[in-house]
Parts: sequence; structure tokens; C-alpha cells
Amino acid sequence: MDGLSRYLTLADTLGIIDPHRSSGGTGGTAKNCFTRHFASKLSTPFTPREQFRSTQVVSQHPEVVMYRERPAESTQEHIEDLVHLYIDGAFDRRELLKRVALYTGSVAAAVAAVGPEIMAQAVPPVGVPANATVPENDDSVQWFWVDYAGEGGTLRSYFARPRFETRRVPAILVIHENRGLNDHIKDVARRVAKAGFVALAVDLLSRVGGTESFSDPAAATQALNRTTVAERLADVRAGIEFLNVADYVRADRIGTVGFCFGGGLVFTLAFNVPELSAAVPYYGTPPNPLPSWDTMNAKLLAIFSETDYNQNSRIPEIVTGMVQRRKTMGLHIYQGTAHGFHNDTSPIYNANAAADAWSKTIAFFNTHLNA
Repeated sequence: MDGLSRYLTLADTLGIIDPHRSSGGTGGTAKNCFTRHFASKLSTPFTPREQFRSTQVVSQHPEVVMYRERPAESTQEHIEDLVHLYIDGAFDRRELLKRVALYTGSVAAAVAAVGPEIMAQAVPPVGVPANATVPENDDSVQWFWVDYAGEGGTLRSYFARPRFETRRVPAILVIHENRGLNDHIKDVARRVAKAGFVALAVDLLSRVGGTESFSDPAAATQALNRTTVAERLADVRAGIEFLNVADYVRADRIGTVGFCFGGGLVFTLAFNVPELSAAVPYYGTPPNPLPSWDTMNAKLLAIFSETDYNQNSRIPEIVTGMVQRRKTMGLHIYQGTAHGFHNDTSPIYNANAAADAWSKTIAFFNTHLNA
């Protein structure tokens, strides 16, 4: 039994979670998804000694790349950024090795620098179920671009809403990955609108010209890394201010969902933006050290893949803090999946796990924003 399993087993024994395993298919489907719910009514804390023991065991996988909240300056950091782009589907294996070789001096050295574990994470893309995406011409969704003032200048965002809804409805901030506000994230925003919410996807590259000004995804990632956490928080806060006065929006019910880089930012937002009612980070890295819990009002649903070892090593710390403070949390770890499994443009996309995770995400928002 690995460290994370021992942690979950201990938590079961202490009575702080209610585990179950759904039925379904194989390989990242509901059958292989361990579901853990941490509700505000739970009162038995997880002891720090056991927390640290589990963290030590889970984090024995340093080969897996984690997003770094600082500018990419060293060769290793540049290579890690390229690996993330590869995993997210920005380019294929040949292009990855070509770009890494510019730093290592040869393709052979590039293969060694990337490592077989990383290369093994990507598999040939599979077909995307027809109902997984929402096309731009879907009659039930209205979308358009909006521009509004931000701390660092004009912010551009992608706005989507249920076309025929006449009431004010809750809004969801959609936080993009480290490539910026691309077509996939626009599609996610339309999925949110299709589910009955207003969606606002903020372009966090607005300060440096906007996502559309970068033809190379690696350049977009490097530019995003040069922005600071404070700047990103300010830009998302500006998005919330926009939603507060926007038509169609119920301003007292705002949530957020983010992926990869965006998942990490969702964790940061949950700790720093008390106006948020619900937050769903997908395979994001929590801030280290964790900020004060005093300003966290959001209900949290954390989605992880099985091989996100660095991110997963922070789970005990997050869970302990949530349970000790009697905050509501859900945790889903999808077995047989890798980082980025929800992105249908990525070579490691897992259709079954992505569909299950998205269903749980919408159900979570319905529970905590529409109640």
C-alpha cells in the first residue's frame, strides 16, 4: 500500500471521510476513481505525525514536473515548461525533443533530460465524445468578448451565458492553463454556460499583449511565468468586479474552476478571495506555504490524477487544514490518469475520467451555488 492509500485508510478509520467506489469501466473511469468527501460536519482531525509520514512516502517521485510560481530562468526550468506544454498537447514528441535539444546540445541529451517517465505519460489521442464539447454555434449558448479595466491595463475575457435564461444565475470564473486563453478554454467556458451558469474566462496574458499575440505556446508560457501571483490575483479580482455589475449574473454566487496552472491559481484564489463560494482546482499545485485560512469561504472540490505525485503530496496538508476548520471539501483522485487528463486536445486526454470529473464539477457548483 502506498503512502496516499495509507493516508486515506487512516482517514477512513478515524471517521473523517466517507469513501466509496463507483461502478464503471476501466482505466481512469469511475470504477478506478477513489472518491473522498470532507464535509464541514466532520470533527476528527488527522494527526500531523501521520500527515508528514504520508507526505514523505507520496513525494518520492521527483521526476514529475510541477508548475513553479516564479519566472523560468534556468535551463532546467525552461525544459520543465516545454514538458508541460508537451503533456498539455501544445506539440508532439518530435517537436519537444527538438526544442529541448536547443538547451541540451543534442537529441540524445534531450531524451535523457526529459526522461522516459515523462515520455510515457503521452499516448496517442483518442476520439472526443460528441457531447463532451460545446461548439461555437450551439444555439443554447451565447458568447462574446468583453474588455474592462484592470490594474495593469485593459483585460480581455471570454464571456458565455445560457442564451435563453432570463433570470440572474451564478457565475464561474474559468482559469486557463499555462498556454493562455486558447480554444480549449473557450470551449470549457461554453460548457459552463451549457450547464446553466455564466462563464468568464479571463486572459491572464492581457498585461503582456494577450494570448492571441503569441504564435508559439512556449513563448506564451514564458510570458505568463513572468507575471506575478499578485498581478494574477488582481486580474481575477477585476473579473469578479466585472461580474458584480454584469447583466445576467447573481453576484453573490461566484465560483471558479481552473486547470494545471489555472488549478494552482484556483487554490490561491480560494485562500485570498473571500467572495468566492465554490472552487474546483484540477491537478493544481497549492501555494507553498499555505496562506491564512481565515479568508477562505469557498467550498472546495479538488481533482487530481494518479501520477501528479508532487501535487498529490500536498493533499494531506490541505485535507488536515480543511477538516480541522470544519470546511467543506471533496477530493477525487483518478487512477490510470496523468496530469492534464481533462484536456481533450492533449495526448493524455482520458475521455471517461474527464467526463466523470466534469459531471462532478457541475454537480458541485449546482449544490453550492444554486442552493
